Amino acid sequence: MGPQIKTYLGMPAVVTSAAMRQLLELAERIAQTNAAVLITGESGCGKELIARAVHHYSLRCAKPWVDVSCAALPEHLVESELFGYEKGAFSGADSAKPGLFELAHQGTLFLDEVGELEPRMQVKLLRVLDGVAYYRLGGVRKVSVDVRVVAATNQDLERMVRTGEFRSDLYHRLGQICLRVPPLRERSDDIIPLAEHFLKQSNPRSFFSGDALQTMRRYAWPGNVRELRNIVTKAAVLSRDLEIRPDDMMLGQVNVEREFGGSNGAPPSTSPNLDGMEKNTILKVLAQTNGHQQRAAELLGISRRTLSRKLKLYGREAVRQSYAS
Repeated sequence: MGPQIKTYLGMPAVVTSAAMRQLLELAERIAQTNAAVLITGESGCGKELIARAVHHYSLRCAKPWVDVSCAALPEHLVESELFGYEKGAFSGADSAKPGLFELAHQGTLFLDEVGELEPRMQVKLLRVLDGVAYYRLGGVRKVSVDVRVVAATNQDLERMVRTGEFRSDLYHRLGQICLRVPPLRERSDDIIPLAEHFLKQSNPRSFFSGDALQTMRRYAWPGNVRELRNIVTKAAVLSRDLEIRPDDMMLGQVNVEREFGGSNGAPPSTSPNLDGMEKNTILKVLAQTNGHQQRAAELLGISRRTLSRKLKLYGREAVRQSYAS
């Protein structure tokens, strides 16, 4: 079966695998309800696409779609962005500003990376989700909104609940319906159609060699669809001619042939676990950028905050050794 291409709020969905087809069918069914939806999955796997599909198929599709990354907002701005503020509420508040909840009234508010919310904001968000009216910062008049919330996270919220990092009541309130987006390595049928779609966007005249196609099929894609898009886009721009070869797909990242298979296409003799491959990939890219975390995050297709969190898990010694290798 060939790829199915649909567009949700301007974002194209290239779907071939049975897993993604079933997930979109499920999203279409639950979209007809007003239940809050929690979308989980690794960074870059397509959680926002599923969120947009929920709004697209919902009864609110003609109403506003508002999205925000909770990780991208400084902690001191989260409340004012979500709930708005009145003129004079703080230094620099020269005029009143409605919050994102008000802007999404009768529509959908997408809270990406919701696991990054600090505890005080978790409490306020829970109250609003329960239908409690709230004040803008510095306000004296309560605001009531009708908003469907769709949230997404690449973190293990159940573990965060157990460790006290995330409120149990908010977790259950956000996850009235939970959808898991499988990583790209679990839906390998999507790899080539997605790569060809991204290549067509970058340079319609370019094409992949047979070896390049095999390389992409073998690679584990720890950065998922975002990593695939970045690699294909850079290969299309920097390749020597119109044929994209395996060497063109390195581009400052790990040589996927060397790391995950031999030059003759044979699989490696030993297969490190996926966590180990992800760690090796991150540390190698960091070494290639001489420790420049923002540049490394861009090459990996992840946020700077996610990269910082990963490096903390690996420890200083592992990072130091990556520079020396």
